[in-house]
Amino acid sequence: MAESVRLDRWLWAARFFKTRRLAVDAIKGGKVDVDGVRAKPARAVRAGNRLLIRKGPQTFEVDVEGLAEQRGPAPQAEALYTETDASVRA
Repeated sequence: MAESVRLDRWLWAARFFKTRRLAVDAIKGGKVDVDGVRAKPARAVRAGNRLLIRKGPQTFEVDVEGLAEQRGPAPQAEALYTETDASVRA
């Protein structure tokens, strides 16, 4: 298994965005931070990174638990991350 995955691919595989193009646009628009730092689409994501994803009126704060380059079924996508307690409450 890969040690890291491109941020845009991971967001698409984890089903935060329907297409990689939408993921790239969100990243370039400053709507995704990796460990508190604004990221680029090719940024390497590793298990243990914390992502802040702003999508419309919603904000998700998630910890990366697994990596995937291919989009799979929803249960598999949900296993890729854990949403923080603060994010769930918000």
